[in-house]
Amino acid sequence: MDWHLILISFGLIFPIELPDKTFVAALVLSTRYRPLLVWLGVGLAFGVQCTVAVTAGQAVTLLPSWIVHALSTAMFFIGAVLLLLTAPKADREEHEQEEEFEAKATGERRGWHAFGASFLLLFAAEWGDLSQLLTLNLVAKYGEPVPIFIGSWAALLMVSGLAVVGGRVLLRYLRLSLLHYIGASVCLIFVGIGIYEIAAG
Repeated sequence: MDWHLILISFGLIFPIELPDKTFVAALVLSTRYRPLLVWLGVGLAFGVQCTVAVTAGQAVTLLPSWIVHALSTAMFFIGAVLLLLTAPKADREEHEQEEEFEAKATGERRGWHAFGASFLLLFAAEWGDLSQLLTLNLVAKYGEPVPIFIGSWAALLMVSGLAVVGGRVLLRYLRLSLLHYIGASVCLIFVGIGIYEIAAG
């Protein structure tokens, strides 16, 4: 098992997902349903999404290596730009997203119903999410789906766990805009590595 890739994928996905709508969704759901059931439902949705991402990333590795490097670098650059563009309005959008998820999480649900509602809501919200695309990108770049799946899924489980356990407290002390800038910086590091690899190759 390549622990270095687990840490890389965790280190990339965690700061990108923490200010994402996923965090807000898990927070809102945990106020409506039992937090453990929310976390389990959300975690399963993340597991499915990570499986799709690493499978697609493995398919991309079949392309010529120079194309993979170019696409990978471009994807990290796009991720950085998106995070930088959304950073200034991130704090305001957090309130809008909270209202949106509160409207979707209606009614009292218990047991499997709470688990299922949490799974479905996050499963629908995550398609095409930046973290999913970057997980795909990491597999395309390194060609190691298993450690990248573990690192990415662990990051997503950690983010949703923090949201369920103490989301309100974190939002009181953390500015989402700052987390966007941190995530963009991580993506730009990968852009620099990609440019170096393309130039060296």
